[in-house]
Amino acid sequence: MKFAISREDILKPLQLATGTVERRHTLPILSNVLLEITDGVLSITGTDLEVELVASVELVQASEDGKITVPAKKLFDICKGLNEQSLIEFVLDNNKLQIKCGRSKYSLSTLDAKDFPNLEDWQSEINFGVAQNVLKNLIEKTSFSMAVQDVRYYLNGMSLETQDNIIRCVTTDGHRLALTQHELPNERLQESQVIIPRKGVTEILRLIDDVEDVIYISVGSNHIRLNNENFTFTSKLVDGRFPDYRRVLPKGGDKTVTGEKDYLKQAFSRAAILSNEKFRGVRLNLAQHELTITANNPEQEVAEEIVDVNYEGDSLEIGFNVAYIVDILNAIESNEVKITLGDSNSSALIEDNKDDASLYVVMPMRL
Repeated sequence: MKFAISREDILKPLQLATGTVERRHTLPILSNVLLEITDGVLSITGTDLEVELVASVELVQASEDGKITVPAKKLFDICKGLNEQSLIEFVLDNNKLQIKCGRSKYSLSTLDAKDFPNLEDWQSEINFGVAQNVLKNLIEKTSFSMAVQDVRYYLNGMSLETQDNIIRCVTTDGHRLALTQHELPNERLQESQVIIPRKGVTEILRLIDDVEDVIYISVGSNHIRLNNENFTFTSKLVDGRFPDYRRVLPKGGDKTVTGEKDYLKQAFSRAAILSNEKFRGVRLNLAQHELTITANNPEQEVAEEIVDVNYEGDSLEIGFNVAYIVDILNAIESNEVKITLGDSNSSALIEDNKDDASLYVVMPMRL
C-alpha cells in the first residue's frame, strides 16, 4: 500500500471519519480508521459498531492498492499539524505506516484490516433525496427534545416518519415533544416510522451543511444510510416502538396567546436566573393582554417579568420548566409565537404563528 495526497485533500475526509470513532473503547481496533485504496480512490472508514462513516477522495498521483487500520486521532493530529499546501506520502512497511512530508517523518502502528468491523449488509426499503438544508432544519427544530439515557430507550433518539410525500421528525423525553415536517413535492413514499439513535442524529447534524445540495437517504428495517459525493454514513436504528404521540397532542385548548418571540424569550431567560436550579420551574399568570412570569428559589429570591401579549380570555395560572420553554422559542423561526392552553393541569401547545409545519408540547409543572 502506497499513496501520496495533499494535506487539504485528506484532512476533511479524515476529520469526518474520525468523528465517529470512540476514543475509549474495549476493542483497540475501534480507535482506528480503516484506510483502503481501490483503483485510485482512498476510502477512510470510522465506526463504533453503532454508526459507520466512509469518506472517499480520489487520488491524483499513482498509488498501490491495499488496506490497513491506523490510530484515528494520531493520524488526524499529524496531518492537521503539517504545513498547508504540503504533500504527504504514505507507505505501508513491515506493519508500520510510514508518513513523510518534507523533512518530517512519522511511523504509526497498525492493526490488520481483516479485523476491522463492518456493519452487516442490509437492504433498503425506502429511498429518497432531500436538500441538506431542509434535513438540517428538520433536525435542529426537534433534536433538543430527545431524551438523554432514559431507561425507555426508544426515547433516546428521533422518530423519522415517511408518509406519501411527507417526511416528519418527532422527539420527546416524556416531558415535552417537538414535531416538524416537510413536503417533498415529487415523492410518493410508503408509510414507515423508524427511530434514529441520539448518536446517529448528532453525527448527521455534524455531517450535513446548510446548503441546497441533495443528500440521499435509504431506510431499512434496522439501518439508515445517508450518502452524497463526499461520504456515506450508516447508523443502526433503535429497536423499539416510538410512542403514539398523536394521543398526547393537546386538543380543545380554549385560551390562545400570541406574542413577540424575542420579548418572550428574553423575559423567560431573565426569570430563569432566579429559578430553582434543580427544578427550573416558573409560574405563568395570564390576564387580559398581559403575561406575568414569576420565578423563585430556596434562597427566597424572586424574579418577576411582565410581558404584553395578545390575549382576551379568562385569567389562568400555570407552571412550566423554563428551560423547555426557552428551547422551543430558540427553535421557532419567525418572531410571532402562538401558545394554546386549556387549564392549569393541561399541556401547552406552542407554535410558530406564521408556519404550521412545526409544533411543540410542554407538560405543566406543579409549583
